[in-house]
Amino acid sequence: MARAYGVTMSKVIVIGAGVGGLSTAARLAKAGHFVEIYEASDRVGGKCRTEWIGDYAFDTGPSLLTLPAVYRDLFLKTGKRIEHILKLDPVDPAFDYNFSDGTQLTFPNLSLPGICAEIENKLGKKSADQWHNLMQRAEHMWDVARTPFVESELQSLYQLVKRRGFLADLKLIAPLTSLRTLTKKYTTDPYLKMIIDRYATYSGSDPRRVPAVLLTIAFVESSFGAWHIQGGIGGLATALADRCTELGVKIHLGSEVTSIESTAGKVTGVALGNLKIDADFVVANADAEYVYNKLISKDVRAVDSERKRLKKAGKSLAGFSLLLGLDNSKLLGKPRKMAHHNIFFPKNYDAEFDQIFKDRTSVTDPTIYICAPNDPLMVKGENKEAWFVLVNAPRHEPSNGFDWSKEPERYAQQLISKLDELGLDVTPRLDVMEFRTPLDLENSVMAPGGSIYGTSSNGARSAFLRAKNRSPLENLFCVGGSAHPGGGLPMVGLSAEIVAEAIGLAK
Repeated sequence: MARAYGVTMSKVIVIGAGVGGLSTAARLAKAGHFVEIYEASDRVGGKCRTEWIGDYAFDTGPSLLTLPAVYRDLFLKTGKRIEHILKLDPVDPAFDYNFSDGTQLTFPNLSLPGICAEIENKLGKKSADQWHNLMQRAEHMWDVARTPFVESELQSLYQLVKRRGFLADLKLIAPLTSLRTLTKKYTTDPYLKMIIDRYATYSGSDPRRVPAVLLTIAFVESSFGAWHIQGGIGGLATALADRCTELGVKIHLGSEVTSIESTAGKVTGVALGNLKIDADFVVANADAEYVYNKLISKDVRAVDSERKRLKKAGKSLAGFSLLLGLDNSKLLGKPRKMAHHNIFFPKNYDAEFDQIFKDRTSVTDPTIYICAPNDPLMVKGENKEAWFVLVNAPRHEPSNGFDWSKEPERYAQQLISKLDELGLDVTPRLDVMEFRTPLDLENSVMAPGGSIYGTSSNGARSAFLRAKNRSPLENLFCVGGSAHPGGGLPMVGLSAEIVAEAIGLAK
């Protein structure tokens, strides 16, 4: 460690240039630390990226931004307002929900009254009142959970038990109640149940097992809005990398860290093959399972407890995606006008989760998510649309489940046929088509099995089985979607803030 102007400056190595790693690096560099990022791939962003294929751009990771205040705070505290760098647009309508019987609900952005009005118009006042009551419960849960569970370092159950008002908070959060069970207490409407169930998949989980507290996602989404970054959500990662560079962070692309080095239970640096690099702190922005089982030697007993916890934790579901470039000039007549975010529910939603978590097979009739941004910066030429299509999928586990190396083309074609059956006229105007399997995700970002969020949120203990930000190996920290507080851009940004603050206190 060195000192300058009375401030202790540490050498910090960040493994991975995903959003979590970049966000942590920017905060630490602003605080005066020497920071270097080592990224195995040839680009920054991790799962958050906008990819061009021909005339079409696709957000192949996160496709919307919620809680933008997390990144407004980050950019402001590291030197410049986010609005001076990126153009954030509210997505309105926020979501277009389509059901197998032809029912359609279009939720406006940033308007609970507007959502309730839409529900009353389509499903009746009783259902609208039920949704309003659900969101009231979600808001109260958010108020209780936000500080201790989301914005703070979660070290132990005792840390929560000793809080004032713990028992009252516990009753409100209902940790032993599943999201599905809580929803049933508030509504009998099958359409609203499916919409709420979908929030479980935000964390790669099963709504029948995930804790009720995930209802807070619905409140956050309707209260703080769904946002798009002009040119693609991947622009966030690029802007973060630029901010890091401006603050003196050195980003090494194509530089795979092969091990985390330690002595006597304390981190000493990292290794890139035979090259060893010393550091005071190491921040791992990689899947926690990969960090503890691949990057740290089996001889390091200090992390055995973390390995055991991760082994107990259920793994999150994965995703199969289509990247579709559509040329509307090839179609006779006008194509269906799509919202930015579109959900097409199957007739039997439970069958989807049974096939993924129990049968471990691809879903025959999946929920289909389509991101169809009306963003001229994401296409070249007129009459073109770039669709990112995502369906839930089982992990890639050839020895204990599903092997995504076998005939993924057939499944891609099956999904395109399903899109045609829905009346979306994909085949006649198809210009570009690529698909990405869970195996592709595993290979590209080293996510075991292609699990999008590492561990799932299935079960009451899931939050405590997720990797802690502070590792048992001294001066090693974990950040990103597989670590506390979880997946999604807002949580990853908060994870980075927690880690940067913890290192600041530890220096």
